[in-house]
Amino acid sequence: MRPVNILLAEDVRMIRGALIALLELEPDLKVVSAVDRGDIIVPEALKSRPDVAVIDIDLPGTDGLTAAAELHRQLPSCRTLILTSLGRPGTLRRAMSAQVGGFLLKDSPPDQLARAVRKVAAGQRVVDPELALSAWDCPPNPLSPRELEVLRLAAQGADAAEIAACLFLSQGTVRNYLTAIVSKLNARNRIDAIRIAEEAGWIP
Repeated sequence: MRPVNILLAEDVRMIRGALIALLELEPDLKVVSAVDRGDIIVPEALKSRPDVAVIDIDLPGTDGLTAAAELHRQLPSCRTLILTSLGRPGTLRRAMSAQVGGFLLKDSPPDQLARAVRKVAAGQRVVDPELALSAWDCPPNPLSPRELEVLRLAAQGADAAEIAACLFLSQGTVRNYLTAIVSKLNARNRIDAIRIAEEAGWIP
């Protein structure tokens, strides 16, 4: 029987090596490619044609969920399994909207990873039950895509002028967006808005 071919995306070298070793202990699983950045997942997948991409959610270049959504668009035959250290309900909702096949916490027992890869390869969804319930109870994200872009840049330390230059907006428009964000999230200020959005998993 042909093994399940896997692309692994993890930026921490030691963890990447451990995951490769763990997966290749299984006779029916084969890691055909390993990358350390989100922006090279799709080009590498188009070359190696994996059955499943196991993707860390926090990657340099492009975050794991953005890369997973683009991978689904360009190579729909490749299913995706997201790994994360934080089980935030909002993050799970983003993962589902990115058409990922599975969502697994990094502190799950090692044997769960191999089982999850097999299930995802077979077209099944794999999600921690408690996390799925918390996502069901989580309120929907009230921010627009543009507001999320503004808040993501603010969370990275950019000021209004830098955000304006990056998004080709005026500084006044950026300030209006930030005011609207604070209001929609019932936050005390910009810092509190960033905290709320990060804890909900609305921004990576």
